[in-house]
Amino acid sequence: MVATAATSAFFPVTSPSPDSSNSKKKLGSGSTNLGGIKSKPSASSGSLQVKANAQAPPKINGTSVVTTPVEGFKNDDSLSSPPPRTFINQLPDWSMLLAAITTIFLAAEKQWMMLDWKPRRSDMLIDPFGIGRIVQDGLVFRQNFSIRSYEIGADRTASIETLMNHLQETAINHCRSAGLLGDGFGSTPEMVKKNLIWVVTRMQVVVDRYPTWGDVVQVDTWVSASGKNGMRRDWLVSDSKTGEILTRASSVWVMMNKVTRRLSKIPEEVRGEIEPYFMNTDPVVAEDSRKLVKLDDGTADYVRKGLTPRWSDLDVNQHVNNVKYIGWILESAPLPILESHELSSMTLEYRRECGRDSVLQSLTAVSDSGVGDLVNLGEVECQHLLRLEEGAEIVRGRTEWRPKHAKSFGDVGQIPAESA
Repeated sequence: MVATAATSAFFPVTSPSPDSSNSKKKLGSGSTNLGGIKSKPSASSGSLQVKANAQAPPKINGTSVVTTPVEGFKNDDSLSSPPPRTFINQLPDWSMLLAAITTIFLAAEKQWMMLDWKPRRSDMLIDPFGIGRIVQDGLVFRQNFSIRSYEIGADRTASIETLMNHLQETAINHCRSAGLLGDGFGSTPEMVKKNLIWVVTRMQVVVDRYPTWGDVVQVDTWVSASGKNGMRRDWLVSDSKTGEILTRASSVWVMMNKVTRRLSKIPEEVRGEIEPYFMNTDPVVAEDSRKLVKLDDGTADYVRKGLTPRWSDLDVNQHVNNVKYIGWILESAPLPILESHELSSMTLEYRRECGRDSVLQSLTAVSDSGVGDLVNLGEVECQHLLRLEEGAEIVRGRTEWRPKHAKSFGDVGQIPAESA
């Protein structure tokens, strides 16, 4: 490794000198056993006879030292004193020091490689860290998402809540990338000054195919005007590898005063901020103009009661996240439909918000079919209502379901053409 070579250049390992080897062999008077070398005093000459023990040769700083029998050492008092303390023999083992320095160099090299990361294969992410970027003359925001294992359901495909969360995330990141994100959640600086926030009033979603675990989806989003006091946001979700269109969605947003909780017109200051980013395009999903019916206990086939928001269901504007409403609506969907069909499209109308202390009921009616024979049905349509326990409407909805593994051949939306 480069790091190891650099370390060796700065900290060379020196071999032990003969003097240091000899100093380890010098022994004082008396019988001593040190490092496998035995010494006994001689009665005739006062010198020492040294015999090598049959053991592995000793090591000094990781280097083997070969010892030989030595005779004729004089019994001197100066030989019994320890060697003088020097800077070298007070340092820790050089091998441990080198290992520590090498580890630091390797860690630094790894961090640099991460900063200088580039795809090794053509099918790897263009946007590996999910930051997103502005495309199409600065009017379309694009972001990639990898489908995680915890985002798939019993069918081994991404849930509708996962797809809706991707749509919401790209909408917020679009505002941030365009420099329009103030202190509020998706609010522009002028909206923050006037205590205004965006709220969704209508949402249409068409799912042509659900991605599976490990797929990478590309989400494109853009905004357009919707009447005098509204904004439309469209999304197009595709397979990042093949370009296949997976999901199309269109929504209408209006402004609400977060203090009074009442709808508001778009102030001219705010209009000046957002209009430069509007695209003059048709909705990516054709508007479903059919009226959403109001259900009650007499017309609903299935009712689920006692639904309550959790603290984690609230967003930073202190109201329930609109994606949570979809999960509550599907709570009353009949189990045979969930097991044999998959959601192909839905239309939602948001009537009012609910707080953290609300108690809700979910109602579902299966249209034009016998409720007892849902498994053998082809296309299924359901009407939905989410209401407070006292009767106030929260969301009206309509969902369409197709048999699982069926192919959708609806009109496929397209990304708006790039301006010349």
